[in-house]
Parts: sequence; structure tokens; C-alpha cells
Amino acid sequence: MWYVIGVLLVLAVLYLAAICPRLRRPDMSALHGVYYAHRGLYDNKTDAPENSMAAFKKAVENGYGLEFDVQLTKDRVPVVFHDETLLRVCGADRKVRDCTWDELQQYRLCGSEATIPLLSDVLALVNGKVPLIIEIKGHEKASEVCGHSDPLIAAYNGPYCVESFDPRIVMWYRKNRPEVIRGQLSSCFSKPDKRESLVQTIVHYLLLNFMAKPDFIAYNHKNKHNLSRVLACRLFGALSVTWTIQSQQELDAARDAFELFIFEGFRTET
Repeated sequence: MWYVIGVLLVLAVLYLAAICPRLRRPDMSALHGVYYAHRGLYDNKTDAPENSMAAFKKAVENGYGLEFDVQLTKDRVPVVFHDETLLRVCGADRKVRDCTWDELQQYRLCGSEATIPLLSDVLALVNGKVPLIIEIKGHEKASEVCGHSDPLIAAYNGPYCVESFDPRIVMWYRKNRPEVIRGQLSSCFSKPDKRESLVQTIVHYLLLNFMAKPDFIAYNHKNKHNLSRVLACRLFGALSVTWTIQSQQELDAARDAFELFIFEGFRTET
């Protein structure tokens, strides 16, 4: 009996140690006070599709913070685009990382005239007017995507943080730029027709926080009761961020569990 209790206690301690975020966090007050427009204030049926300069401009003009995605082209140029492939948004069955920057310019976003923007152009457009949540995609090695993207991010004059589903990218920031506010993205990854992989389960339950030491946890609002998320935020004090809120009703329902909100598809009420 005592042996079992002892084993359970050890397991509990190891679990808490695994999900523990950074405890001595930087000042994150500059991120508060706004809602964050997911991929800009976009509408894929208009001339302001997702992750376009027009969508970012609209968000800034309406006082919203921005959340957007960064990945690399074949010639190592940081661009702002979400999907691994161009198929859904541009109608071409090619991976972004297999195209050069010049090749990407032939494609248009969601049937509009908008093209895939450079990270440098998005940063220049915002120019510190609103805070940014920059998601770095884990389609390549952390040293590659961070090594090419971060010099632009580091030169940016305005409030921002970085986040990723890939703990190795969060770890890169812990090692190379510890002063930057960093976040672990997560969710329940299982689907009705597909179970989570082992790696997805580890990320789902935030079991690599002990290595990445994130300052905030950005979690799917549908999974707000996940034990690891609750403990990381409420027991250990990590900033609680949620994605992607798609209505005012969802936003109001999430207020009890989260502090910062990433939204799309509607205009938030003040």
C-alpha cells in the first residue's frame, strides 16, 4: 500500500516538473489590452484574405493585435503563410519550402490579387502600432527557421511574443533569446478517424515544458479544462492565451479560463 502511494507521489512530482513553465517571467503587460486578429482581420472571399497585407492593415486600423505565421521559402526567405502547402489558399499542390520567393509571387491568395507577404513587410507595416503574436511554423529544423527569421524579429521596434506548436522552436528561444516572451501552442490533436501520435500526446499534455520553459500557454479554447493547461496557468502562473475564438459567444464563454484571445470571423465587442 505504502509502496503504491510512494510511486504515485513520485509520478505526480515528475508530472508537475514536466509541465512547469518559466517561473521568473519577463514583463508581459504590453501584450494585454487588445484582442488578436488571427491571420489578420481577414475574409477569404474579399480582397483581404488571411495572412495578407490588406488583412493586417485592416486589423491595425481597427486597433487589434495580430497573430500570424512564419515559415521559410526554398531560398530561406521568411514569409507569412500558415499552411505547409499552397493547395488550400493558392490552389497549387506545392510546399512553401519547395518554392523560391520569386516563384511564390506567381500565386494569389484565395482568388484575390494579394500575394504571400514577406515577414519584413508585415513588420514594417505594423511598426509597433499593435502587439504581435508571431507563430513560427515547425516545418523545418528550429535552427533553420529561427536562424533566418529571428534577425528580422529582433530588429522589430514594438511589442511582440513568439509561439509554436513545436517545443524545439520554443527551446531555441530559451537558449538563444531568453529575453523574448515565448509560448507553447497546444490542443487535443485526436480526431474521430485518427488517434494522436506519441509526439502529439506529449505536446497535448505540455510534457516538454520543463525543457522549453514557456511564458504562456496558447491553447484551443475547446480544450480549456485540460489538466496540464490548468495547472501550468493557475498553479504555476503562465499567461493563458486561447485560439481560435470564432464568435462573441465563444469569447464570452472563454473569459473564465483565459487572459488573451485570438479570434477570427467576427468583430469583437468592447
